[in-house]
Amino acid sequence: MLTITQALHDQIVAHARKDHPDEACGVVAGPAGSDRPERFVPMLNAARSPTFYEFDSADLLKLYRDLDDRDEEPVVIYHSHTATEAYPSRTDITYANEPGAHYVLVSTADTDDAGSFQFRSFRIVDGTVTEEEVKVVQAY
Repeated sequence: MLTITQALHDQIVAHARKDHPDEACGVVAGPAGSDRPERFVPMLNAARSPTFYEFDSADLLKLYRDLDDRDEEPVVIYHSHTATEAYPSRTDITYANEPGAHYVLVSTADTDDAGSFQFRSFRIVDGTVTEEEVKVVQAY
C-alpha cells in the first residue's frame, strides 16, 4: 500500500494537469529504507510528448546525486497518461527499474469541468505489475 500525504497527492495531480496535454513526470523522494514519500521533485518531460515521458539524462544524474547526498531514494516515481487510463503501458513496464518504488500514474484523459482524474499506484518488479491501494493522509 502507498501511504501519501494529501499535499503530495495534490502536487502530483497539479503537475499532471499543468503539463497536459503532454505527460508530466517526477519523483517523490523519501529517507532511504523508509517507504515514506516526503519531498516532491517535479521533473521535465524531455520528450515533451502526450504519449511518452522521458527524464532528461542530466536532470536524472543531478537527481540521483542529490538523493545520495540526502540519504534518500525515489519512493514514488510518477507520470501522467493524457489519453488513456492510469495503468502502466508496455513501455512503462519496460523502463521500470526501481523495484522498491511505487509507480503512480495519473490519468488526465477524462478531465472535465469537475476536474475528475484517476490516481493509481503500482509495484512493477521484473515485468510484473501489481496494483496497490493508495491511502491519502493529512500527515504521517
